[in-house]
Amino acid sequence: MGEVVNLNQFRKEQARAAEKRAARENRAKFGRTGDQKRTERLEEEKARREIEGKKREPETRDNEPQTPEDAPEDCSPNTK
Repeated sequence: MGEVVNLNQFRKEQARAAEKRAARENRAKFGRTGDQKRTERLEEEKARREIEGKKREPETRDNEPQTPEDAPEDCSPNTK
């Protein structure tokens, strides 16, 4: 006679093995190492700094003047 096997345990073991196999395949397809992630993050930061450094004027909200001297004369509080 053969060995007595609990079918629920057998099914669970098969499911776990399939999940592990799928996880291993996904890691091979899509996984990146920590060094790769870090390098990509540093490259993105460098590109952002280069773009920021090449802008002509600093960015302002809604084109508001940065200083009172830049404001038009008719907007000053002491016009009278």
